[in-house]
Amino acid sequence: MSRPDLNLLVTLEVLLAEGSVARAAARLHLSPSAMSRALKRLRETTGDPLLVRAGRGLVPTPRALELRERVAGLVAEAEAALRPAAALDLARLQRVFTLRTSEGFVESYGADLMARLMRQAPGVRLRFVQKPDRDSTPLREGTVDLETGVVGEEMGPELRAQALFRDRFIGVVRSGHALCRGEITPARYAAGRHVLVSRQGRDAGPVDQALQALGLARKIAAIVGGFSSALALVRGSDLITAVPERHTVSLRDDLFSFPLPVLVPEVTVSLLWHPRLDADPAHRWLRECVREVCAGAPRSVADG
Repeated sequence: MSRPDLNLLVTLEVLLAEGSVARAAARLHLSPSAMSRALKRLRETTGDPLLVRAGRGLVPTPRALELRERVAGLVAEAEAALRPAAALDLARLQRVFTLRTSEGFVESYGADLMARLMRQAPGVRLRFVQKPDRDSTPLREGTVDLETGVVGEEMGPELRAQALFRDRFIGVVRSGHALCRGEITPARYAAGRHVLVSRQGRDAGPVDQALQALGLARKIAAIVGGFSSALALVRGSDLITAVPERHTVSLRDDLFSFPLPVLVPEVTVSLLWHPRLDADPAHRWLRECVREVCAGAPRSVADG
């Protein structure tokens, strides 16, 4: 069965409202003959005369009377759906957004972001979820609205990405550690026992590659899945770890941080989302909030 021409709904709504082919034609900027042809098609589609002659005018059939209010509502909904979105009223906005963030994001930026949201849109609620991997399926399936992280090959090609900030890795030890005193050379740094952060459980990373280029190797005493776990181990031992400088600033209280003595490439932390939310006014507003909060946060200065 062929699908009916939905454009006929507009014609039917005007015909039933005007009760006249001539007036309906004028309202839709059509000729009377074109409107008569449209009425013929409507009769064929609905299987009902809809409008029948009574003297010099037309009167609706029972079927037309039944359809009049219903069709008017359908046309109004369709027109509303095709109009540009109404201006966003943040004070009345009621919505829950799910953010999947890299470790350290909530600690570094969460409080400022929440303060901004509570000030501008008190009806908005954020649900922060952990990011165990770089799989983009949650964004694609709509279970996650926004994500932060480093763009990699695992990211779906259709996703949108916008850089938030650049970050570098720094070394961290407990206060009073031997590395708190004197020059931290590559050899002295490598001689210690280290905590490696790897969500995949790998036993080497960019720091090891940089040391290898100098003919050095460090001893990995522990491998953990997140930066907060690495800092917890360092805080209570003589272990050494490397963490993002800006992304973990609030996690390093009472610890000593220093520039790494080897060259490790900086990383760019980006905001990721699915293109279906590109034009959504509330989603655009939230993206701008995240960008401005991250841009406004001061870069941490290493103690060493």
